[in-house]
Amino acid sequence: MSVLKLQLVLILNLWLVSGDVHDNEVSEHSLELTQSLNLARQELIQETCRRFPPRYGIDQLPKSLLEHILIDEERKLLYCYVPKVACTNWKRVLMILTGKWNGTDVLSIPGNLVHAPGVFPNLSSVNRRDRDYMLENYHKMIIVRNPFERLLSAYRNKLEGKTPSAKYFQNRVGRRIIKAYREKPSNESLEYGHDVTFKEFALFLTNRSAELADVVNNEHWQPITNLCHPCLIKYTLVGKYETLLDDALLALHTINASQVQFPRLSRTSGTAEKLHKYYSQLDLPLIRQLYKLYKHDYRIFNYDLDNIVGFDLG
Repeated sequence: MSVLKLQLVLILNLWLVSGDVHDNEVSEHSLELTQSLNLARQELIQETCRRFPPRYGIDQLPKSLLEHILIDEERKLLYCYVPKVACTNWKRVLMILTGKWNGTDVLSIPGNLVHAPGVFPNLSSVNRRDRDYMLENYHKMIIVRNPFERLLSAYRNKLEGKTPSAKYFQNRVGRRIIKAYREKPSNESLEYGHDVTFKEFALFLTNRSAELADVVNNEHWQPITNLCHPCLIKYTLVGKYETLLDDALLALHTINASQVQFPRLSRTSGTAEKLHKYYSQLDLPLIRQLYKLYKHDYRIFNYDLDNIVGFDLG
């Protein structure tokens, strides 16, 4: 274990001993611990990026690859949103802070509204001079999650779910996955795309077939490193799904927005059991292929596969 990773473990243990903070009356001690953890995460990202430097600079990035980085000019904040990592609630918070919603009840804002096109300006919409100024002077926030846990959440929500959004993904993506990867599919499966298996989903992601190129890079299963470019953008607020509320409190304190209450997530039980249930359907070679797609996320954000296959592939 590297010195930085050991430092992260020690700080996280201190944070756990100090107890969770459940409201916006944040003690100075708890903020200091969360900030120490945040700084250690930043250092680990920078160390990993030095070991595995990107092949291009930010000036070589097409503007479209900066669309996930939202701008709040008043609070001098850039936020790279990652689907399936509390981005709906963070966008709700931003709507309140930027005056796009009257009131302070975050959860009263409809989820479909926050994801509508054009609600927030993003970094792809500004000229190079303004972009460079913002990258140098603004707070830059990213919230991350174990890649395979995020991937399973996307699969269950979009290809197993029953919401209108799930029906859309099943019709647009599920039908094509079944056609490409299932032997003798039923007419019902081909018509509705509602019963894609997790193994079929994994084959779809790893095979990268040209016929499915338009959907294989969807934001819901794109690696975080592809969406947010952490080796090109020096994030100053690095939160994790596992410590979401405390990291949110630190972020809101940092941008002087502590008047907004970040909603507490209703944790779903049995995460480890769900991970085992779904990933046990994949053989080890397929898991290795899937890991290769997300290996930079695993390295940069200090995650491993211990809770999925019992050992780390990194």
